[in-house]
Parts: sequence; C-alpha cells; structure tokens
Amino acid sequence: MARVLLLIPSRTYRTHDFMAAASRLGIEVVVGSEHRPALASLMEGRHLRLDFQDIARSTARIVDLSKTQPLASVVAVDDGGTVLAASAAAALGIPHNSVDAVEAARDKARMRQRFLAAGLPTPRFTTIDIDADSVPIAPTLRYPCVVKPLDLSGSQGVIRADSATVFPSVFRRVAAIIAGCSPNGGRRSLLVEDFIAGEEVAVEALLRRGELEVLAIFDKPDPLHGPFFEETIYVTPSRLPDATQTLVAQTTARASQALGLTDGPIHAELRLNRDGPWVLEVAARSIGGLCSRTLRFGSGISLEELILRHATGLPVPEHDRERRAAGVMMLPIPDAGVLREVAGQVEARRVAGIDGLVITIPPGEPLIPLPEGDRYLGFMFARADSPAGVEAALRRAHAELHIVADA
Repeated sequence: MARVLLLIPSRTYRTHDFMAAASRLGIEVVVGSEHRPALASLMEGRHLRLDFQDIARSTARIVDLSKTQPLASVVAVDDGGTVLAASAAAALGIPHNSVDAVEAARDKARMRQRFLAAGLPTPRFTTIDIDADSVPIAPTLRYPCVVKPLDLSGSQGVIRADSATVFPSVFRRVAAIIAGCSPNGGRRSLLVEDFIAGEEVAVEALLRRGELEVLAIFDKPDPLHGPFFEETIYVTPSRLPDATQTLVAQTTARASQALGLTDGPIHAELRLNRDGPWVLEVAARSIGGLCSRTLRFGSGISLEELILRHATGLPVPEHDRERRAAGVMMLPIPDAGVLREVAGQVEARRVAGIDGLVITIPPGEPLIPLPEGDRYLGFMFARADSPAGVEAALRRAHAELHIVADA
C-alpha cells in the first residue's frame, strides 16, 4: 500500500475530496497540519503536526517520520503547503518541483521577473514596502494599475487604482490586509503592476517530467475589471476558438517552464486581449476551494485521484474530461455581517442542471467580503449539454438564494 503525506492547512475546503480519493485508491494517508485534528486520537499515529512556515524544522520532522512510515509522496492540497512539500520531497528523494521553482510560484514579484526574462508578455511592475509613504510614489506610476499582496490567493487584497489621487488610499488598504495576514512579520512588500484588460480564463493542468498536460480550460464569463476581482463563475469546456485554446495551453507551458516547475498539478490564470494571452499567475497546486468537483475524467475519476495516482506512481488510466459541460459558481459575499441563514437553497437545487450546492460558512459566522475576506459563501455546481446551459443554470439558481445576515 502506497503511503502519502497530505499537507492540509487548517483553513481548506479540500480535505474531504483528497481523503475520499485516497480511500478509493487504497492509499494510506498521513495528515500533516498546523493543528491537531479532532480525530487525531483515532488516526493511529497517522497525524503529524507541522509549522508550514518553519520549512527546515518541518522538513526534518517529515524525514524522521519516513524512517518508520516510508512515504511515496508529499502532496500539498493548497498554496500554504507547497514550499514545505517541495522541501520534504527533495530531502526524501521523491520526484517533485524544486523548492526554488515553488518559491517563485508563491511570490508574484519573482514570478513576474521570471516571465519577463522568458520573454512572456508581462505588465510593468514594481514592489513597494508596505510602510512606505505612497503619496510621492503615486505620480510615478502608470494608471490604471493593480495593487496586490505578493503571496495571498483567491483575489484577497487585490485592488485596482485608476489614478494617482486614489492610489494612496488603495495602497494603505492593501498594506493593512497584508499586515493583518502576517501579524508576526512575513512579507512586508506589495506588488503594483499595470492593469491588463481582457477576458480571463483558468487552466488546470498536470506536469510530468516538465511536459504539460492540460486537463481543462475554464471560461470566466463575468468580467473582472475591478476595483475588486471577486471570481464567480467557471465553465468548461471553454467557448474560445480552438486556435486560442491552443495558444493558451502553449503560453501556460512556457510560463511553467519559466518558473522551473516540472512535476505535479498547476493552476494558471490568464488574460486574453488583442496582444494574445498574458499570464497573471501559475500556482504549483490544483484549483482551489471545491471547484475541482466540476471535473470528472474517464469513468468518473476525480481530479484528486489523478493527482494522487501521479504522485504515487500508480497507473493513470485514460482520463479525457467527461463530454458534458460543467461549471461552478463561487458564491460571493456582497456585504459584511453575521450570517443567519442562506434562504432559497431548496429552490436553487431544483433548477434544472444544478448538480450540487454547498454553503461553507455556517450560521453565526462573520461574512467578510473581498478584498479583506479570504473565503466564499459557498459553491454551486451545474452540468448541462452546453457551456451556455451551465452558465444559465448557475445564474438562475443564484437568483433564488438570499443571504439573511445581521449587520
């Protein structure tokens, strides 16, 4: 039986899907997390408490574990564990991305530098210390621009500034978000880059020895022009022309190579305009949240199964994506408050094409919209005979939902 160490941050939606995939494949799982899980006493030594920020010490703990419980792979389920997974895999001699490549994928400034060096279309960018005086800096920038943290995900802290007049207030807001996410230090700079206009797509892919296999291209039909960049609907297969999809795949492969990524899942975000594809970012992990539930391959194989098969060297069967169109809506949080209930769920589930609805914030929990917030209200899934049918079902079902909250 293959044994995998899953690095699971305390705030992730993905634990169940990875654990279910491991169970289906007969893979033994050891959970590595920052906190002791509620069922740790029942896991018979298959839990390892780790500090994802202390790479050296946590790597040593993983190496010690492997002496008594040999590991076939170390898999990070979200961004927070990717550097530790690379470090541990290197120490164990397990195929994986290099630490340098994963660190570059986690740092948007280093990513931009590598894209620029590789000749990829790259917006003009600069980094600024969050404690800097932004007033004299504002006139030196080109507008519109986007201000963003170096290492947060899910559009948290990403804000567009349209003029030198508004830039200082945008800067202070992003700086406060960064400081709040790193109370004990950590990153003290932010990225400012030119705003790239155009429609946006996401690419889900798997790297094997440096060769990129595109698993899905998602259209994002809702425009993402700012000032905030809250993602909502993803639909696959893409409605882009075949030639454009080929160019997107080729550009994603070039971007992965520029970062030095060679092995495992990647999730990329690109913008398309008259100049072609612009790579916004490439992450050394699979799609976030519960969005992977849109993807089924072969005879119902999940994305997590593909990732674990690849990681452990198990045979990977034919896995073309299912023919039906599929999509997910990441349910936005329009206003701050304390959630009482999400009304209309029964009606939303009755909409033709809706394949699932999961509310991930329980009643009594605070609702924090982007850009300060770091999670969605939930996820809604649809399947239909066409991408247009999927999008229409998601919009109709979303119209049935009503958030009831206390201010």
